Amino acid sequence: MKKKLNCILLIDDDNDDNFFHQIVIKKMNITERIEVILDGGEAIEFLTKENKTPPDLIFLDINMPKMNGWEFLESYKKLSAEHKAKVVVVMLTTSINPDDKKRGEQFSEIIGFNSKPLTEEMIKEILDRYFPDIEYK
Repeated sequence: MKKKLNCILLIDDDNDDNFFHQIVIKKMNITERIEVILDGGEAIEFLTKENKTPPDLIFLDINMPKMNGWEFLESYKKLSAEHKAKVVVVMLTTSINPDDKKRGEQFSEIIGFNSKPLTEEMIKEILDRYFPDIEYK
């Protein structure tokens, strides 16, 4: 049987981006489920729920209301190991500001900084590097 990720979490307030990104992920058939959360605060709550298995992969936007991507990362760093598990976090943003990329490099939790939209090629690179046992189309 084909091995899949348990969960991919999209943290982004843009419904159009979330819709498109879900299509790309579903087409590749690489995860059991996709969770969509619209701001960083809700994402922290999601990750800290009791009996909640952490997602394997998070795609995180920077610019969001309430709690943006940077604020999420500051809170995420403080989570217990059980809530973070071996989660791979990728910044996925429309920002072209080089300072944002430089700031992203300050967080050991981030493995990549990519521009939207999410593509199959981006996902394949992540899977090949961090989840080599996951098959994809």
